[in-house]
Amino acid sequence: MTELQNLLNRAVAAQDLPFAVAMVATGHQIVFEGAAGDAAPGRPADLDTTFRIFSMTKGIGALAAMILIDRGKLALDTPVADILPAWGQLQVLDGFDGETPILRAPRTQATIRHLATHTSGSEYPRWSDGMFRYAKAVGHPPIHSGLNSALETAPLIFDPGTRWGYGLSSDWLGKVVEAVSGQSIVAFCQTEIFDPLGMTSTGFEVTQDMAGHLAQVNARNPDGSFSLMELAPAPNPEFYAMGHALYSTAPDYLRFLRMILNKGALDGVRLLSEPAVATMTADHMQGLAWSRLISKVPSQSADFDPFPGTRLVHSLGFMRNQEDIPGKRSAGSQSWAGLLNTHYWIDPARDIAAVLMTQSLPFVEARFMKTYDAFERTVYAEF
Repeated sequence: MTELQNLLNRAVAAQDLPFAVAMVATGHQIVFEGAAGDAAPGRPADLDTTFRIFSMTKGIGALAAMILIDRGKLALDTPVADILPAWGQLQVLDGFDGETPILRAPRTQATIRHLATHTSGSEYPRWSDGMFRYAKAVGHPPIHSGLNSALETAPLIFDPGTRWGYGLSSDWLGKVVEAVSGQSIVAFCQTEIFDPLGMTSTGFEVTQDMAGHLAQVNARNPDGSFSLMELAPAPNPEFYAMGHALYSTAPDYLRFLRMILNKGALDGVRLLSEPAVATMTADHMQGLAWSRLISKVPSQSADFDPFPGTRLVHSLGFMRNQEDIPGKRSAGSQSWAGLLNTHYWIDPARDIAAVLMTQSLPFVEARFMKTYDAFERTVYAEF
């Protein structure tokens, strides 16, 4: 797959992304690994480069919940409030009186399935008119602050189970895992996921070893160049959010993806039963569909509609395309991404998993997505 490396080199040279680390694998072997550009000034990107993976954390959080479901300790249709009383205090934003929010009780009850599919009613301000306006009106703290109040005082934007909306659901799911397992989410992920999978460079805080490999964050300037900026999850927060809190590397995250490809096992270690993986990767939207993300903050994110005209749904942790994408992934593929343009997909039908990772804003800007499209098409052309 030499053309993949050439593609990365050209994209970085053209400043379509500041640097890149990419890998492609089957369930049983790595078939491509490459890097281009500097992850930090004077430090070339490589397989040891540490990334703030932001929303790639969500897949790990879904796996944590699925482990408990597989063991019979948690059920998808259990009401969230039965496990987390704080959830039962949430109200739905029903409009504004001037700039004063109008809140009401939810008309439906949220379940674990709603959390895992982002149909719980929670939304991020970055892509939500209602939550954006609410946060501005009341001075609501951002979720990246790591404050419990950022989670527990954020209203619902719609009644659970009535549509898809991208937000804090994975953070609540992490709280569910803690309550059911009796462990902190840090301890649970370490003992049940990272250690068994050999994900030795993944964690919730930047260790001394990670610090020497941590990539810099880059922001696109109006003239098309990049400038360095600071953006990261809050260190030592009041709670670790399973929507965004992890740091990882491309090889580590690929081990997680290969475990899914292998129906729950990797290198002789089984994390999930095969039926549990089938459940985790199925459509759980109950007739609903994934919705286009429309950005409220263009400097942080462009609008996101990856495959216009294609029916997209949500499994327990991933976006799932219901149709083949010509020249690209198959129907039933699982995918998602992190805010700083760390992206992945899993294609069980073709036995392919891949990551393309950098650290840049805006999320899904056109120049990055041009490279991602070319990368995926090249994988399928050469595989």
